[in-house]
Formats: sequence, C-alpha cells, structure tokens
Amino acid sequence: MGQIKLDDFRVREGRKVSLKKLPTDIPRVYSSKEHYKEMLEEHIGELSELQRIHYADNRYAVLLIFQAMDAAGKDGVIRHVMSGINPQGCQVYSFKHPSPQELEHDFLWRTNCALPERGRIGIFNRSYYEEVLIVRVHPEILEAQLIPEDLLDSRDIWKNRFRSINNMEHHLYHSGTRIIKFFLHLSKEEQRKRFLRRIDEPEKNWKFSIADIEERKFWDRYMEVYEDCLSETSTKKAPWYVVPADDKKNARLIVSEIILNAFESLNMSYPETSGERHQELLKIREMLVSEGD
Repeated sequence: MGQIKLDDFRVREGRKVSLKKLPTDIPRVYSSKEHYKEMLEEHIGELSELQRIHYADNRYAVLLIFQAMDAAGKDGVIRHVMSGINPQGCQVYSFKHPSPQELEHDFLWRTNCALPERGRIGIFNRSYYEEVLIVRVHPEILEAQLIPEDLLDSRDIWKNRFRSINNMEHHLYHSGTRIIKFFLHLSKEEQRKRFLRRIDEPEKNWKFSIADIEERKFWDRYMEVYEDCLSETSTKKAPWYVVPADDKKNARLIVSEIILNAFESLNMSYPETSGERHQELLKIREMLVSEGD
C-alpha cells in the first residue's frame, strides 16, 4: 500500500511534461475495499466541514477543473468525492460543443460566465482547456469560431491562448478564486477495457457512442496537445495535478486529498459575532424563551 504524496502528482511551473514517463497506475493507497471506503468517507466528512466554513467565510471561491480522455472517470470522481457537499454551495458545469451564441464571443466567455461566486465551489467537467486540446486535434472546430483570418496563424494562436488562460487564472487568483486542475491520466489499454464494459453491460450502454471510438484514433495527438497544455499552463497559483486513473478508487482518494489540502491552506473561519450583534441575539433569545412561559 502506498502513501499519498501530493508533490508526486503536481506539475511544477516551467516543467516540460512527458506523459509517457508519468504512470497511469501506481501502488494502491488503500489496503482493501473496506479501507478505501473508510478513507473516502473520512475525506468526504472533512471536506463537508471545510465547505461549511468556506460558505460562511464568503471570501474565497474555489474552482476545480477536470480534464481527461473518455472513460477516465471524471464523472465518478466528481460524484464520489463531492458527495458530502451541500448543493447550495456547489455548482457543476459540463461544457459541450459551443452554441451559436457562444461562438460569437471570445473562447473564454462561456466559462467565465460560469465561474463560482465567493463562498462557493465551482466544478468544470471539461473547461476552457478544451480550446487548446480538442480544437488543436480538430482544426475544423477553430474554423467555425469566426476568428479573423489574420489571427489564425498556427505559430501564434496556441501560444496566445495559453497566455490568455494564464493571465485569466492569475487575475482570478488575485480576486480570491483558488483553482485546482486535474488531468486524470488513463492508459490506452485501460480505456479499451472500459469501452468494452460499456458495450457488454447493458446499464452502461448509454455511456458509449461511435464517436468515442473515432476520438480514440487520435490518441497520440491528444497526448501531444495535453503535454503542451500541462507544460504551458501549470503555475504556482493554478497548478495541474496529473492523477493516475487506471485504478478508479486510487484516483478518487488522491483527488480528494489534493482538494482537502487546498481548502486547509485557506485562511478561513466562521464570521465572528460583534459585541453589538451578541447583545441583539441575547434580546432575541429572551423573547423566544418568554414565548414558552
């Protein structure tokens, strides 16, 4: 059984990422199914308490970003790790193909409209990073974005988009938003096995489409653009974590530990009651007590 060492998964600023050198599977951080459940329940309980303080403190926003290849387990991580969170303080967005209205704006507009307010947790299941991932793999998507031709120089557009993303995340940090980004690192072989299960198990058929197989053909190209993305946009203020995802349980525990660590690093507390407010509450208490006499 291994230990969760968060630095093992964090992409250091300025580091050139090679996904081939990063594992998709590591020794289990849990010893049994029961131990996994105990660890996850403990993490969920701690996160639930921290979220209550975060909501009451109302000074920070937290944005969790999940990116991965198909079948890497993003939905499962979000569902299991965030199961103890009060829905009132959390919002989840999944970004699909841009609508006609969204295509009339810059590539960050639609996700900026969904950023969490202070005191809330925002979860992006895919995000503005799609604009430097799938759009690079499928240039025809870029052609549909109505960008002036003189701005479509392939030598500059991706560099400019990386810079725009880094500047935006830097701005958000200094406005009180903490961003934690996860790339769930799945092997091509494990994806194949999960696709087969989606076909063989009727209750999972809805998760699979022919488009998934078509995208699998671009696996090597996706790895290239992910390496570029992780290398160019992991910063001290908005780090990427490459989480081995072949073992779903392992991935959930690692993600939950990283989120816990991020919340614990915030200077949060329940609002203090002023003397004047305390006296007001005492008077209200007397009124309520007298009603019962």
